[in-house]
Amino acid sequence: MKAAEVRNKTEDELQAALSSLHKEAFNLRFQAASGQLENTSRVRQVRRDIARVETILSERRRKAATPAS
Repeated sequence: MKAAEVRNKTEDELQAALSSLHKEAFNLRFQAASGQLENTSRVRQVRRDIARVETILSERRRKAATPAS
């Protein structure tokens, strides 16, 4: 997921994406612990996608909280 794709989504869509990414990260950790993980690079991709979404959400919240001058 690219940052431009994330910026085009609404806040509700981002919250849903964040939730699904957290679930996927949990499942990947579970697979890694049980030795069933095939695509190890997916763990890194999911972590970075989570960071991207959280960054965009925090930017939007910060922008909304700051009074316009």
